[in-house]
Amino acid sequence: MLKKQPNINFGAAILFVIFGLLFFVLVYRFISIQITGEIRGHVLAAEAQQKYEKEKTIEAKRGTIFDRNGEVIATDTNSYKLIAILDEKMTSNKNKPRHVVDPEKTARELAKVIDMKESEIYRILTKINPKTNENYSQVEFGKAGRDISNQKKRKIEELKLPGITFSKDTKRFYPNGVFASHLVGYVEKKEIGQNKTETVGKLGLEQSLNDILTGKNGKVKYESDIWGYLLSNSEEHVTPAANGQDVYLTIDKKIQTFLEDSMNKVASQYKPKKIMAVVADPKTGEILAMGQRPSFHPITKEGINETWHNEVIENSFEPGSTMKIFTLGAAIEEGVFNLNDTFHSGQYAVDKKSRVRDWNEGRGWGTISYLEGVQRSSNVAFAKLVKEKLGYDAYEKYLTKFGFDHPTGIELPNETGGKIVYNWPLEKITTGFGQGTAITPIQQIQAATAIANGGNMMQPHIISKVVDPNKVDEVVKKTKPNVVGKPISANTAKQVRDILGTVVSSPKGTGFNYYNIEGYEVAGKTGTAQIPKPTGGYLTGRQNYVFSFLGMAPKDDPKLIVYVAVQQPEIDIYTSGSVPVAEVFNPVMKSSLQYLNIDPVIQNKAHSETIPNVTSVSTEEAIKQLSEKGMEPVVIGNGSKIIQQLPEDGATLLSGEKVILRTDGDLFIPDMLGWSLRDVMKIAKLGNLQLNSVGNGYVKKQNMKPGTLFSEGEYLIVELELPKEKYKKDDEEESVEEESVEEETIEVRD
Repeated sequence: MLKKQPNINFGAAILFVIFGLLFFVLVYRFISIQITGEIRGHVLAAEAQQKYEKEKTIEAKRGTIFDRNGEVIATDTNSYKLIAILDEKMTSNKNKPRHVVDPEKTARELAKVIDMKESEIYRILTKINPKTNENYSQVEFGKAGRDISNQKKRKIEELKLPGITFSKDTKRFYPNGVFASHLVGYVEKKEIGQNKTETVGKLGLEQSLNDILTGKNGKVKYESDIWGYLLSNSEEHVTPAANGQDVYLTIDKKIQTFLEDSMNKVASQYKPKKIMAVVADPKTGEILAMGQRPSFHPITKEGINETWHNEVIENSFEPGSTMKIFTLGAAIEEGVFNLNDTFHSGQYAVDKKSRVRDWNEGRGWGTISYLEGVQRSSNVAFAKLVKEKLGYDAYEKYLTKFGFDHPTGIELPNETGGKIVYNWPLEKITTGFGQGTAITPIQQIQAATAIANGGNMMQPHIISKVVDPNKVDEVVKKTKPNVVGKPISANTAKQVRDILGTVVSSPKGTGFNYYNIEGYEVAGKTGTAQIPKPTGGYLTGRQNYVFSFLGMAPKDDPKLIVYVAVQQPEIDIYTSGSVPVAEVFNPVMKSSLQYLNIDPVIQNKAHSETIPNVTSVSTEEAIKQLSEKGMEPVVIGNGSKIIQQLPEDGATLLSGEKVILRTDGDLFIPDMLGWSLRDVMKIAKLGNLQLNSVGNGYVKKQNMKPGTLFSEGEYLIVELELPKEKYKKDDEEESVEEESVEEETIEVRD
């Protein structure tokens, strides 16, 4: 036993040396770490600080969009983001788990509440982090888990699912629903990193003003424990968020609501392909309302796929006869329009190959004054104005002066400037009555401000002011009215309004019985635009038009301009295309004027005039004498001299009563739509016709077609109706055919 002692001592020595070396290595490593603060190139202090120092984002509030009176149109509101905790370490009490313990059940229950399939939810709950080869600590559910409302949050909480929690978030809220949706636009949340999003405007003002509405996020830094909670002895370092700027629009919520309600009714009843409408203040260019159908809900996005475009500013189309407003203004300004001058209506040869026809299949109304030509919306009248009186070069200058050659510059994205087609004589002439050239509704609104505002053309605008809420509501920008031109004089503007007033008030006017608003004088022009086919030419059929009206009121000092266009409404043969347009225009105009406290005028009582003797004078001279006295002459016959008149000379003529003139030569029946029975009886007496009348009120139908020859002794049958039935008519009877059927027809002969 004693002989083995040295071996034991030797082994113990080796162990002692090994442990000693290990001790010195550990001591050296410890001292090295203490001195350098690094291990394998990693700074331990920094990593420790990074691990326990937290930074959270303070989201900036997106700017609020208000109407002109401070009513909220778009704003941020509180919402919640759905989160699932997967880390078992978050559970300290197994009886009260704070993490997801049953992914399968959790997926099944959540799928009943959020818009995500059960299989997808389960995949998220069991997803493995490739860096750690373990479950993620917590997960989110993308778009389906964002913008959770209070109601949906309560439903999820009632499921009592362990590990399912929420974090506060914001979402964009549009309290009025479908309300100027294409103008206001909408937003979406865009992924910009792991569990990070930003709100981005996608349409309308939300898009074009995105930089103004978007604020700058702030942040807060603090030291936390291993669970992420603030340590009691640590300080928070806060960089506050700068909220986005608030935008006040020129839109008036009340007037916009009038418009939305009227469009809803017309869309429901007539099912048109499109409705476009604008309400503007002609003195300032402020847009008070703008809308269209189809539209969409900015929160649910329902209807967004039907149309992305703001039809009022992005859709240029042939305007139809509303363009005649500006051709008339140009002719008056140039001194070449005399409302008492006469011309022969029906057809007009542009050249050897091309011929313009009036909308009633080229029949026209015989020889009529230019005033009546405007009232009846005669294409021939405006063709002659452009070619013979204005001249092509002069008229082209007015197209530029009225702003039809460029966009208006309104603060909305994607505005188009239209397209003036002005190369060949026929194109130049048809532009004068609204065919061939394409313009936008907003361009028509801008041009119409010159008519309504003493010749001053106002740039349309939608932004009233921009306010910075971070600086005690400091006004950053305020839009001032901008005069962008003066294409006509104040005197010309007044003359145009007076003539356009007769389009609505005169029985000969295409707007008569449609756009008459009790208590207010309306000046305006109807339009019926043909729709081009992709293959060339135009669509046919009584519904395949864009029916429109551009009107202003009160006539003598307009406070509002309203433009309404209805494309391809479903109307029967008894309904004029003006009906759905009027059912938007009239309630919007009347309600808006009343809301703005524009007092209605008391209608002038009937006054009387003494009739001069015009027998034995030329037809042209008779028309001139009577028109100069403000009377309305109606000629039956194609002769050159007047042989009879009713009422006779010296008689008293009531306001609105007609003077019937019989010429030598053949006799033609006039268009008596809207006439009183008193005036019809004059026709019967002068023509020795057998008169039968049915009903009460004003002429709705007549058996003899306007412009046809008649002989003494024939039967004249008229059907009368009261004004309350003014919207109904039989378009099969050519006698009451009006502008809405073939207003812009051109016959081109090869």
